[in-house]
Amino acid sequence: MPIVTVKLLEGRTDEQKKALVEKVTEAVVETVNAKREAVTIVIEEMSKNHYASGGVRAIDKN
Repeated sequence: MPIVTVKLLEGRTDEQKKALVEKVTEAVVETVNAKREAVTIVIEEMSKNHYASGGVRAIDKN
């Protein structure tokens, strides 16, 4: 049973997350020959003030 965790910065719409789940599920089914109902997707949203890259928080970037 494949479990995929996707970490995203906050701000995506429900429609975008739904499309992501559908496409990731399809990719897993095709690449590892898993049954669709066995694929689990977990979306973890991060606040932009809790994520930094290159010493700069995402909330502070322009």
